[in-house]
Amino acid sequence: MSWNPDQLLTDPDLVAASSIETLLVPRARDIGGFEVRRALPAPKRQMVGPFIFFDQMGPAELLTGERIDVRPHPHIGLGTVTYLYEGAFHHRDSIGSDQVIRPGDVNWMVAGRGVSHSERSPSAEAGGPLHGIQTWIALPAGNEDTTPAFQHFPKDGLPVLEAHGITARLILGTAFGETAPAAIFSETFYLDVSLAPGAAFPLPDNHEDRGLHVTHGSLEVAGETYEAGRMMVFRPGDRISVRAGEQGARFLALGGATLPEPRYIWWNFVSSSPEKIEAAKLDWRRGDWGKGLFELPTGDAAEHIPAPEDGTGRMTPMRAGPREGRKSQ
Repeated sequence: MSWNPDQLLTDPDLVAASSIETLLVPRARDIGGFEVRRALPAPKRQMVGPFIFFDQMGPAELLTGERIDVRPHPHIGLGTVTYLYEGAFHHRDSIGSDQVIRPGDVNWMVAGRGVSHSERSPSAEAGGPLHGIQTWIALPAGNEDTTPAFQHFPKDGLPVLEAHGITARLILGTAFGETAPAAIFSETFYLDVSLAPGAAFPLPDNHEDRGLHVTHGSLEVAGETYEAGRMMVFRPGDRISVRAGEQGARFLALGGATLPEPRYIWWNFVSSSPEKIEAAKLDWRRGDWGKGLFELPTGDAAEHIPAPEDGTGRMTPMRAGPREGRKSQ
């Protein structure tokens, strides 16, 4: 649909350099033969609004017959958002969901009190390009024990804003008067924005925390150029606009309200309560499927990823407070 961003734009060259509170360079991680680049959580910044985890998968070209096989693993206290630029994933989970996601679609899984899922290459589509983003959103404390749920939204069912060299698809939450269809629990926005060369885009200014991650091309902000693979987090309240470089740009804009309590994160578990994380850890290790917090995915229960030993997990326990990381280090 058409909209008029001119009423919201400020000159990107006049944005103060101090408006960029934190600049993050994602770290490369191996997730079993496939490299991802992780922007959140980071030592300088653990969260942007409710977003507590941000992984970019690819871009990569899988060899003929090569597959992505992320075996069944658990989550508590969060919602996962899967969004692809290229390739496909086959999602199956312990509440019976069975869904292939393709570029532009959205998978929104609410872990709540406990869920497990797997993500694999569709059996008939091994090999080829793969590029996408997976984020975790921490649930408010009052919703951490909610019943697990899953929603899939095809590309054509998401709001799209277009004007002056801008195409912005709303993945989640609310922005510029539009609302995405996923049922969420706190104030959030998440946009996939494509800009023609030289086009400018204003970030929504009615959200407390705002950041963006450049995935293609480059952006100019406050007189500086930022290439793909950079995440910026902006000072609350400032009017922010960005401009695409000579090759155009594509980026994800994200944020929302900060949570009033700190969050703890260990492996795939997020909670405001360390005790809940300990209970989930013991339950997954016990493997008493269907009698505790966890069951294995329907149709994919032959294997699972064991919980790491304490101190050796993919992410060690950390306290991700809502106002931490306000200054770059």
